[in-house]
Amino acid sequence: MRGKKYFGYSLSLIIINLAAIMERADENLLPAVCKEVSETFNVGLSDLGYLTFIRNFVQGLSSPLAGILVINYDRPTVLTLGIFCWAFSTAAVGASQYFMQIAFWRALNGFGLAIVIPALQSFIADSYKDDVRGTGFGFLSFIGSFGGIGGSGLATVMAGTEFWGIPGWRCAFFLMSTVSSLIGFLVFLFVVDPRKTTNFTHDSSENLERDALVESESNTKSTWMESWKATKAVLIVQTFQVIVLQGIIGSLPWTAMVFFTMWFELIGFDHTGAAALCTIFLVGCAVGSLLGGIIADRLSRVHPNSGRIMCAQFSAFMGIPFCWFLLRVIPQSVDSWFAYSATLLLMGITISWNGTAANAPMFAEVVPAKHRTMIYAFDRAFELSLSSFAAPLAGILSEKMFGYDKKTVDPAKGSVDGASALSKGLLSMTAVPFGLCCLCYTPLYRMFKRDRENARMASLKEEMT
Repeated sequence: MRGKKYFGYSLSLIIINLAAIMERADENLLPAVCKEVSETFNVGLSDLGYLTFIRNFVQGLSSPLAGILVINYDRPTVLTLGIFCWAFSTAAVGASQYFMQIAFWRALNGFGLAIVIPALQSFIADSYKDDVRGTGFGFLSFIGSFGGIGGSGLATVMAGTEFWGIPGWRCAFFLMSTVSSLIGFLVFLFVVDPRKTTNFTHDSSENLERDALVESESNTKSTWMESWKATKAVLIVQTFQVIVLQGIIGSLPWTAMVFFTMWFELIGFDHTGAAALCTIFLVGCAVGSLLGGIIADRLSRVHPNSGRIMCAQFSAFMGIPFCWFLLRVIPQSVDSWFAYSATLLLMGITISWNGTAANAPMFAEVVPAKHRTMIYAFDRAFELSLSSFAAPLAGILSEKMFGYDKKTVDPAKGSVDGASALSKGLLSMTAVPFGLCCLCYTPLYRMFKRDRENARMASLKEEMT
């Protein structure tokens, strides 16, 4: 059953995409119920931002562990461990009675995601060839976005009611934990690591590298030496350094966007209206991530050394006008629902290309295949640990600089002044970082070609020895 294909895709890839769906759903769960958590625990924007900060910070610091684990264990086992970790912590958040308990479980949630995400990315990188890898990552992001849409929309709608006397937002966390655990069992039972399959179609050099890695796994004494060698090989790659730098800056807007649902509710939209708007944005991001990957693949065939970089710069630049128009130009009123929905859809389609069009495919080309999990792990480590400050910073700016006061918020009608203050804080943490992110890609026009050739030469040398 493990080797069967359905609709042209292996069972392993199908289950991996299901895991991506649940990972995105889990990420969008808390942002969708910020307002209810704020009311339940009597906390402000900066406190809610700290919840996102602590999860992302722990996730960033723990991400290199994924690279170490994959050297010693196969990826399905590593993925299962991470999925069960995040599922347990998600249920614990729903059961928490104190705000500090939520903070602790969010940290554990970040630990689980730190193990899962790099392993998922390297799994996809090994499953596709260079000229279609952007499409592969785009499809993973597209499918995973349905989890974000479902997690955000379902949680926002459930938050407005009770089930058997239990607040709806808590029930959403319990439901998400249950489904995530089920996916974890499927990963453990049916997923096969592509580097251990004999019918895997890749370049012969990559097959030899994977074989060498499997042999090294049998010798546990070499685990830390292999980890150190992989770490050094990754950190000295200049393409990696530049993409991480832009990623740290480029992650700031996405981290600050956790307040979108709360912002719409402050404007006066009910749970259904706010959920619909956030769902439209997530649909746009899902389509954009796939579209960006496809366009970059085709452009890279014509311009192999610059096509992906051009796509990334275009996408980052488009974040500037869209954020300004969304947050400051459209009248902040419930009558502007259609203007918000159209803007969010177009915004999502255009600003979501970077990861699938450039970052993830380029990482796979600038290091040997056996170091792919490590490069994705360190990318997550640097980006998340530093960009995690965005959410609390957006809350602090809204409260201290722009005058947001949670005491003025009406649970039923929201707050015009609160929405205005939050929108100013969000604009500060979105438009400026998007512009800087666009500029950061520029050195790659010179570096990417050289690093890719170096990686190919390293692969050839290992094949000959």
